[in-house]
Amino acid sequence: MFQAEEVNPKAYPLADAKLTQDILDLVQQAANYKQLKKGANEATKTLNRGISEFIVMAADAEPLEILLHLPLLCEDKNVPYVFCRSKQALGRACGVSRPVIACSVVAKESSLISTQINQAKLNIEKLLI
Repeated sequence: MFQAEEVNPKAYPLADAKLTQDILDLVQQAANYKQLKKGANEATKTLNRGISEFIVMAADAEPLEILLHLPLLCEDKNVPYVFCRSKQALGRACGVSRPVIACSVVAKESSLISTQINQAKLNIEKLLI
């Protein structure tokens, strides 16, 4: 049997409860400002195009390997990335009724949420130290 609390050790860095809440709030704002790409494929595209601010992935994706190419790509491109526990919560934050396993907050000129994005990037980078 496996408990709901069990998180795949490959899902690193995993955000704690407070950081998860902050990130999900920011993802929700990014969705409102049309600065969000949902899904592993879209996140990969934003990384390759160099327009991604940071990547959020769900630690409960099954199997997790379907999104483990993203941290490698993030490290190549120097883009911060973080795991949150629930794909259901990530989906809600993205403004869709389906679970979302990965999303990318994209850069935009004169964005209204750029200060929050920069703060989130700093918080995520602290996890990677």
